[in-house]
Amino acid sequence: MKSIRNGGWTIWAIAFALLAAIALVSPAYADRCEDIAGQLKNQIDGLKVGITAARVIYLSHPDARELSLGCRGRDYSNELYAKADSRKPKPAFYELVASAAAIVFTVTKDDTLRGATRCIKRMGILRGDNVKMRYRRLDMVCNRTRTEAAIAISRGKDE
Repeated sequence: MKSIRNGGWTIWAIAFALLAAIALVSPAYADRCEDIAGQLKNQIDGLKVGITAARVIYLSHPDARELSLGCRGRDYSNELYAKADSRKPKPAFYELVASAAAIVFTVTKDDTLRGATRCIKRMGILRGDNVKMRYRRLDMVCNRTRTEAAIAISRGKDE
């Protein structure tokens, strides 16, 4: 009887070791996202990495009211969201968004600066306060209210 009990424990130990090995092999999307946030922190002066909640890493910078990095949603691989303090953002805000998007999406800074500027400047009387556009395989969504402007830049999962 004693040998059967010991054999049962060894089976459990093997099963536990197998599950631990599978957990180590599975892809870690959060780690990749935290690596991107670390790169942003190291390459952009004044950027601070905040808490992580529900696959979103909250960032802070003096040139933006809100800044966040979303990781692997249903329709996108990564998403950068930035909100400016005013309805017409300052050039420093555009530079921040362009620098962050260039790091997150591995696109040149000039392209991301041009795309973000076009998206935010298209908002107005003719096109309204919500603009969706696609630029260099990036989806850009710009919104504005009476007091602030925001931009969300993402790339689809299949790209």
